[in-house]
Amino acid sequence: MDITLLYWHWLAFGMVLMMIEIVLPSFTALWFGLGAVLVGLLLLLVPDLSLNWQVFIWAISSATATFFWFRIFKPRAVDKTMAGLSREAIVGEIGHVIAVPQEHRRGKLRFSLPILGTDEWDIICEHTIKLGDRVMVVDVSGNTLVVKRV
Repeated sequence: MDITLLYWHWLAFGMVLMMIEIVLPSFTALWFGLGAVLVGLLLLLVPDLSLNWQVFIWAISSATATFFWFRIFKPRAVDKTMAGLSREAIVGEIGHVIAVPQEHRRGKLRFSLPILGTDEWDIICEHTIKLGDRVMVVDVSGNTLVVKRV
């Protein structure tokens, strides 16, 4: 039995996959749908493309798009500004100094458990602190924590 898929079959398949993405939270079906649309458009240019090549191109383009989404684009789309986070959630927490603040560079603090999405924060301190000191957060200045030695 010889199966012949026309360009509009792939376009319809791609649109159905993209519509399925409405109920899926991962963006995976979107990339497979775009791969199917790509094959449909390719069939407009090369109508005698064999079914094996169609499926191969669809699989490779879908896998490539999915890879780029999860490995490159999605991690860069994460909001790292910490803007709008609750000050009360972090003030009073205690952590350890892992990088001492210097004249032109902020220090770093590590909490034993992540707080507000991360376990390492930039810090500033009015007094001298050493590497490994336990410090308590007393205020927040933008994305930097103001600390004092415990």
